[in-house]
Amino acid sequence: MNTQAAPLGLSNCDQEPIHIPGRIQSHGVLLAFGADGRLSHRSANADDLLGAAAPVLGQPLGETCFAADAAMHGLVQDCLSAEADESQPVAIQVTLADRHFELIGHRRGRQLLLELELLGEEAALLADDAFKGHKALVRLKRQRSVDDLLAVAAQEVRALTGFDRVMAYRFRHDDSGDVVTEARDAALEPFAGRRYPASDIPAQARRLYLLNTLRTIVAVGSQAVPIEAEDEGAVPLDLSHSVLRAVSPVHIEYLTNMGVAASMSISIVVQGRLWGMLACHHRRPRHVPYRVRSACDVLAHVLAADVQTALARASAERLAAAAGVRARAIETLLHAEDGVQALAREAEALTSMFEAHGLVLAERGHVLAATGVAPEAARELLPFLTAQTPLHSGLWLGDSQDGMPPALREALGPWCGVLALRFSDATDGWLVLLRKEQVETIAWGGQPDKAYSHGPLGPRLTPRGSFDVWKDTVRGRCVPWSETDLEIARPLLSELARAAAARSVDLDRARSHLLALLSAGVDGGVPGPLDPRPAGSRMQRLVAQVLDAARVRGGAGLDLPLAPVDLAQLVHAVVDEVQAVQPAQRFIRELPRSLVLDGHAARLRQVLACLVGNAARHGTVDEAVVVQLRREGEAVVLDVSNVAPEIAAPVLAALFDPFQPGAAGLGAGGDGLRLGLYIARQIARAHGGELEYAYAEPYVVFTLRLPA
Repeated sequence: MNTQAAPLGLSNCDQEPIHIPGRIQSHGVLLAFGADGRLSHRSANADDLLGAAAPVLGQPLGETCFAADAAMHGLVQDCLSAEADESQPVAIQVTLADRHFELIGHRRGRQLLLELELLGEEAALLADDAFKGHKALVRLKRQRSVDDLLAVAAQEVRALTGFDRVMAYRFRHDDSGDVVTEARDAALEPFAGRRYPASDIPAQARRLYLLNTLRTIVAVGSQAVPIEAEDEGAVPLDLSHSVLRAVSPVHIEYLTNMGVAASMSISIVVQGRLWGMLACHHRRPRHVPYRVRSACDVLAHVLAADVQTALARASAERLAAAAGVRARAIETLLHAEDGVQALAREAEALTSMFEAHGLVLAERGHVLAATGVAPEAARELLPFLTAQTPLHSGLWLGDSQDGMPPALREALGPWCGVLALRFSDATDGWLVLLRKEQVETIAWGGQPDKAYSHGPLGPRLTPRGSFDVWKDTVRGRCVPWSETDLEIARPLLSELARAAAARSVDLDRARSHLLALLSAGVDGGVPGPLDPRPAGSRMQRLVAQVLDAARVRGGAGLDLPLAPVDLAQLVHAVVDEVQAVQPAQRFIRELPRSLVLDGHAARLRQVLACLVGNAARHGTVDEAVVVQLRREGEAVVLDVSNVAPEIAAPVLAALFDPFQPGAAGLGAGGDGLRLGLYIARQIARAHGGELEYAYAEPYVVFTLRLPA
């Protein structure tokens, strides 16, 4: 067989055909029988290890010792009778030419592969102690956390196999691997805590680690044995499932550079993905018998199942907690007077459930709330998000600033992770979760990106020669958003969209009712009674606004029984409420300790909520709202000021009367009926006072005057 391989270099290492090496390791014999039952391939050491029992190329299977001996014949029949194209390996212990072997057979397609591993004295002792595997499984089952599972697995595999070192790897999203824990000889340098780059395991090796979950190299320095073929022009023998398959020269150099003379790797496969690995190293050649390796493989399968259970348990706990937060957020959005802005009350819970560090709420291009992140950065982010193609139904995510314009990157600073939920196209509504960059110092097992030189075996890659700790600080990326994060985000996005749409329907109904009331008069017939019950307290407040406006327009006025009210304490309470909704908003309060007047507490609270809420919503985000209360002679004066451009003349003309043509004044809520200032002025007048607007650059000032 022609086993000459193309030269390997940095550009084609991933394409090395390691599943058809044309060679095997020297501690065993390989025999392959074709579909016609004749020996098509055998390793060149067959005669040396099997003596007279070695079959010759072309010999029928029925004429070999494998047909004459009952136990070996049974193994062959197990392989041949398998219904699948590929049978799982089966093994027995046999004696041939006065030597003890483990015979391992499997079928691949129409070929039968038989491999005989020579059992030395040390290997035989290990095989006799294989009952330790049951103890290992029992101990593994007692663990709950992923780290504890890996630690116990490393200890038990070392106890079963006797390797100098057993490392438990966990692979990251980029396929680099962390040594989470290890069990080792005390004389060895510790490797726990080091990370190894994805390039240490090429792509084709990862595929084989999924196909063949356990791989052993008995003697790294031994000479590989070529495979002889009956037909020199035959297709190379596929050794994907072979236990004796020779090792890539690249990997041999890698292990040699690490001072490793024997190794074994056991895959940890979770949901069809190479999640981790148990890597075993020894300073001298070491043959672990097949039955012990099988026990380790079973241990790894149980470990994988337990890891999957632990990960699923953690995910389920997060999802259950998120469901409660989501329910409260939707309830707030549906029933709060100030709409989307009210979601800021749940900002801490929302950021926590996504394991994020900041949050931005925006609607109609205006940042309603920004926690953690600077308001100017939030404003820069919105146009970028609007221009992105959603990943899935209004959801967009990223874990770095790659692809962002320079101005946005500068504004965001350390904020690298974005999970954006566009819950309303009609109002350009966004809920954006943010994560800061994960600045971490990685202890690499050798420099991961060093320039490799050509090796002693020709023009191809020489693996790293140094595995000393090489530290690198990684910046510009956050902890990636997980599948659990997305499982939390999708239903939240869906329910936010439904709630926003429901609010829009409420407003349309309330506007229609307002028009009906105004056209019919308060005492006249109103077509189609409006039932506020399905929409809850928020709908009732909208109807109350409509009725207040209609009473005033109809001349009925507002009935306000007066009683002593401490206006200073009432102002404090209202500012505290708005501050809770907008924690990033700053307020400056200039208030006396107490200021009592005769008034209607609930109606005065309504006026204060309108003025303070408008100032917080429509002012410059990073500027303070100033609230001043004082007594001037026989009057009580309240000024609420915020930094903002002067209100344009067309808007100012209709500021306190939304029924005038072109009215676009400031309302009680970002998505309300724009009746807030109209009703607030009527409440002031019902107290014998007045509500006025003025502009004192750079401040917009609303002044409430009431008789003392």
